[in-house]
Amino acid sequence: MSLRLRPLTVQDEEQALAAQAELAPDDFMFLLDTTPGQPWADYVGRLAAIRRGEALKEGWVPATFLVAEVDGEIVGRVSVRHELNGWLTRYGGHIGYGVRPQFRRRGYATEILRQALQVARAAGVERALVTCDLDNVGSAATIERCGGVFEGIEPESEGTTAKRRYWIDVPPPPP
Repeated sequence: MSLRLRPLTVQDEEQALAAQAELAPDDFMFLLDTTPGQPWADYVGRLAAIRRGEALKEGWVPATFLVAEVDGEIVGRVSVRHELNGWLTRYGGHIGYGVRPQFRRRGYATEILRQALQVARAAGVERALVTCDLDNVGSAATIERCGGVFEGIEPESEGTTAKRRYWIDVPPPPP
């Protein structure tokens, strides 16, 4: 598969904003921490700062935001959190990913998660928590294909839907 994860760039504005609009009806934020009217270059710079753990908002942790690209088209995205806080431990997990609607059912989610696990390992995560909405059978299957071991269900709370919780042991990269 030719899917590759890479950082968002200033050239990605049009595709990324389109993805944001496409996933909004699903209550899924393609872009994280956007501010209305913020220049795109500033937003891309903000993502780099979050990756470095700089100027984090309260409750945020260092995280790597990457887009998934196939043949020059952004098909999805992933956010790899380098550590967990209380909310992430209950609901968000180490890795959050999404695929644009027109690119679903092509194996992209599985490949995004596989590659994201290596990004997590590079950030020091040896055991990754990955969650999905209780009713998202597609995401549950993706997580299980990537080695996810079901731990249980976190009930709905704090304005968050119930989540299925999985742990994945992340092997070190080959020598």
